[in-house]
Amino acid sequence: MSAESILASDLFKKCLDFHGHLCPGLSLGYQAAMAGMDWLTACRAEDEEVVAIVETDACGCDAIHVVTGCTFGKGNFVYRDYGKTAFTFFSRQTGKGVRIARKAEKQDVIDPEHRALLAKIKQGTATDEERGQFRAKHEKASKRVLDMRPDELFSINEITVPIPEMARIEPSINCTQCGEPTMSSKLEDSDGLKICRGCLVYTVQ
Repeated sequence: MSAESILASDLFKKCLDFHGHLCPGLSLGYQAAMAGMDWLTACRAEDEEVVAIVETDACGCDAIHVVTGCTFGKGNFVYRDYGKTAFTFFSRQTGKGVRIARKAEKQDVIDPEHRALLAKIKQGTATDEERGQFRAKHEKASKRVLDMRPDELFSINEITVPIPEMARIEPSINCTQCGEPTMSSKLEDSDGLKICRGCLVYTVQ
């Protein structure tokens, strides 16, 4: 599909609504999610049928949520803080898995001028004219990503690591220190007391 066709599709519009704006990162996530679901021949997950592991917390993850149906709340959206535009998808029904990672030669989605404008936006120093230039460049870069084939953007490889466990539903136990109900498996033993990780962090600090 062309960029214009994708932008006009109901599914991409849902990604836009969820994320809030069009950007190259969202477009990369959409392309990766679509490629992953096609590879798995899977439908959007109503429960935990599909599992997504993301190695970034950037914009593309929002498209992963929308396209795959994987969410933190269902326990089938797993975040690993590796700083990579890479996504792994599993089908619990077939046991198949695929890792989709951005190719090194496709690293520069935005040009230096675009990046400089982005820096000004973040710093709050951009003029109205520069903001307009940034939006135009952002849209152009996003469309360029959507116009490319997934195999141009990504390395796509079958993966055989174990599928993550199903989400656990456990009773809560009150943390001895703060008293807040905490999933039992997330409590830590500290001098015979059951302490939540939040309290342990504060104690260390």
